[in-house]
Amino acid sequence: MSHQQAGRPVLVGYDDSPASRHALHWAVADARLRGAPLLVCHALHWPYAPRPVAQEIIEQLEPLALGIVDEGLRRARELAPDLDVQPLLGRGTPSAVLLEAAREAELTVLGSRGQGGFDGLQVGSAAVQVPAHSVTPVVVVRPPVQSSAGQDVRIVVGLDGSPASLAAFDFALDEAALRGGVVTALCCWADCGSSTWQEPLPFVDSHALRRGAETRFREVVSHLAGRCPEVTVITEFVTERPQRVLLGATRDATLLVLGNRGNEAPPCLLLGPVTQAALLESWCPVAVAPAAVLNPRLPPG
Repeated sequence: MSHQQAGRPVLVGYDDSPASRHALHWAVADARLRGAPLLVCHALHWPYAPRPVAQEIIEQLEPLALGIVDEGLRRARELAPDLDVQPLLGRGTPSAVLLEAAREAELTVLGSRGQGGFDGLQVGSAAVQVPAHSVTPVVVVRPPVQSSAGQDVRIVVGLDGSPASLAAFDFALDEAALRGGVVTALCCWADCGSSTWQEPLPFVDSHALRRGAETRFREVVSHLAGRCPEVTVITEFVTERPQRVLLGATRDATLLVLGNRGNEAPPCLLLGPVTQAALLESWCPVAVAPAAVLNPRLPPG
């Protein structure tokens, strides 16, 4: 297969940290399912405070960096001898190197934190910056908190009607088709007409609003799911805070898929609060899809 694979590669960030090894396993499996090549990427950079560094110091670090790339290649080829695996050693911060390479990749996979950072840090800077700025989907693989062996493949996707959430649904559908799994599409409704809402709207029939939103949600999901009729899609429309519902759903999920920013995200934020919470606390890997132009296949409404 190694000479027949073509198309955009699956890019994985690797620094030989435990988290990057988990990411490598995930990326290898996804690349095999896609029939895509795998690009193992490491960033050669001065690991301390940013300041001018003599070229000879960088050159002394290069053999160490090449050794890390070689180790990533070795591990990937042990996992999948038939996979086309290629190295990439970039110069710069991990975030900058990955974002540049991601432009030509099908998706990017990285661990929740690398070798840098402080002890006890739940998620590294690259695991936030890359999903926030990438123009293609990014999967952040968190440390496994439970075994998924023998479990059915279940992909959970959060939908709020925003362009990024629609892109997230498309990605979830593709992953489910590749893995032979089901998709659970979750929409969380905030009852803005209820007296319990912080600033309830006057003369609003909250029940009618909810019914209309739920009908529209199920209509959009049904319409978009039509391109992959072989995938079972389950819809859930709940009156609950999205962080709580989505994070709870990850306990028995294979993958959580979210847009990089939803309707609730202020314009100043590159990552919405729900997505940020998922990167910190999800029980399974998190895929972050970038905002896209509204899909012309949406039904009128």
